[in-house]
Amino acid sequence: MLIGAGVGLIIISIFLIGVNHPRPEWGQYWMIRPLVIVPLAGAAGGVFYYIMDFLRYRGGWRTALAYVVSVIGIIIGLWMGIVLGLVGTLWH
Repeated sequence: MLIGAGVGLIIISIFLIGVNHPRPEWGQYWMIRPLVIVPLAGAAGGVFYYIMDFLRYRGGWRTALAYVVSVIGIIIGLWMGIVLGLVGTLWH
């Protein structure tokens, strides 16, 4: 969970550092929403990776399938977190 949350925090920080002049209609504390939602989505991706751990120990093709499904799950979770965190601000 911590690794997933850290990855999410790094990704969203890269997006937010580039904003020098935010629009006034976004409000004063507009950065709080993405800085909370995206690490939570990354943590959820980390939990999904951990839950898929039981398939990794079975060996053979199940191990490869578990890794592929886990990585796809983390990517989808982070993508959804970024979209939910930035909707209404950088992405409208």
